[in-house]
Amino acid sequence: MKIYYTNDEVLADVKDGVLTIKGAVEFKCAVSIKANINAWDIIAGNINAGDINAGNINAVNINAVNITAVNINAGNISFFAVCFAYVSFVCKSITGRRKNSRYFCLDSEVKLKESGK
Repeated sequence: MKIYYTNDEVLADVKDGVLTIKGAVEFKCAVSIKANINAWDIIAGNINAGDINAGNINAVNINAVNITAVNINAGNISFFAVCFAYVSFVCKSITGRRKNSRYFCLDSEVKLKESGK
């Protein structure tokens, strides 16, 4: 597992405007980068941030408390309370773990991909 202790360590791994995460990673610092993030599995219990500004999230599996983004293109999404995108929202499956959980897209319908696509 790779552990980042400072934002400068994260910035050092950004190559050509992309932070690529392979395998398990832990951030023990606040992260502020202007780059795309490529990751396969994102598992997040608690995210405490002043501002999260995500242009695109492209991942295989997302397991998080809340997701807010401009565009989401994902495999399987499992979320706790609310998951939404502003422009587009495409995934293989989506499940809320809270009884009254909600997911939606402001500018279009949520689209479910067929298996294998």
